Amino acid sequence: MNVGSRRALFGAAVIGAVCLWGAALGASQAAPAAPAQTAGVPMSEQVFKNIQMLRGIPVDTFFDAMGMFANAMGNDCTFCHVSKAYFDKAMFAEQTPRMQRARGMIAMMNTINKQYFAGQPRVTCYTCHAGSQSPRSDPDFMTQYGTPIEDPNIRDFPTDRRIVADQVFDKYFQALGGVDRLAKFTSFTGKGTYAGFDTSFDKVPVEVYGQAPGKTSMVVHLEIGASTKTYDGTNAWLAGPDTPMPLMTLTEGNLDRFRLEGMVAFPSAALKQAFAQWRGGRTAIDDKEVIVLQGSADGQPVANLYFDESGLLVRLIRWTRTPVGFVPTEIDYSNFRDVSGVKVPFNRRVRQTYMEMTLELSDVQANTRIDASRFAKPAPVQGPGSAAVAK
Repeated sequence: MNVGSRRALFGAAVIGAVCLWGAALGASQAAPAAPAQTAGVPMSEQVFKNIQMLRGIPVDTFFDAMGMFANAMGNDCTFCHVSKAYFDKAMFAEQTPRMQRARGMIAMMNTINKQYFAGQPRVTCYTCHAGSQSPRSDPDFMTQYGTPIEDPNIRDFPTDRRIVADQVFDKYFQALGGVDRLAKFTSFTGKGTYAGFDTSFDKVPVEVYGQAPGKTSMVVHLEIGASTKTYDGTNAWLAGPDTPMPLMTLTEGNLDRFRLEGMVAFPSAALKQAFAQWRGGRTAIDDKEVIVLQGSADGQPVANLYFDESGLLVRLIRWTRTPVGFVPTEIDYSNFRDVSGVKVPFNRRVRQTYMEMTLELSDVQANTRIDASRFAKPAPVQGPGSAAVAK
């Protein structure tokens, strides 16, 4: 199977199935206790069947861990699980030799990290596999003597001390229209199209809503019903017929990503204070030089913001820590248009290790009155995805 066919199969299967992978591949010991912000949130073993090792983590973190395996192996869900699971989600819980092997490999990974790296996830599935089901152990002349490929999406990059975070943010605010106009941009509504794994990349209608200082909501009109993603300024939820649970609460890195997205929707000085520490560097996206600012939390780099030559933010990456390593979410912003004197990105692409989606807005209205219910906790939605969830 070539890369293209792998991606097609993975895309078609994963959004409705990844979190129904009942037999989790994980460490030989339970994950650390969930932090206070996950209180009351169901853990993986409470929702899915036959969870033996990735226990004690929220469902959205479980998603990220499953995506790490797929990304590292360069294959789709059914590479480790039985092929019948593509059509029958309950089959994800059926044991396979590859699942057993993966458990042993991750136990080995955890042992290495504990013994040599003080328990930090320095060695992950991707360290050895790098997108291939078989880790390479012999030298590669193409890598040694070929043209280097620079990946901008890295957590470890050389620091350029000439880059001052406050100056980068000030240029960003000016490029958007200036702090005065930004302060007057207090809400928006938008309409357009959405395409992703859950639509087989067919375009379907979408509505977006935003209210300062950072509330956001998106409603995707799938053929099987509406799917809603909501952030009320403190909490974030997913509800829809395409989710593995009638209502899923986002936690930790995924919740913080929504916080950052809200700050980007209504840029202000708060964005400068999103992290106590920033460091700068330079890289390139699509052969165009960009400045990258990296924010750290608890001593770990967890977010990269990329600004183009004009000062506009063109990419945001937020990493979520899982028991098998840090897993990224990438958000690209493009097609900036003037809305009431403020430049708004009409196009957005989101990539995760288990999904990809593109949002293309055709109309955005500023400073509109929006009912508070748009940012409230959505009602649970039963659907095909939630039908196979373990009780």
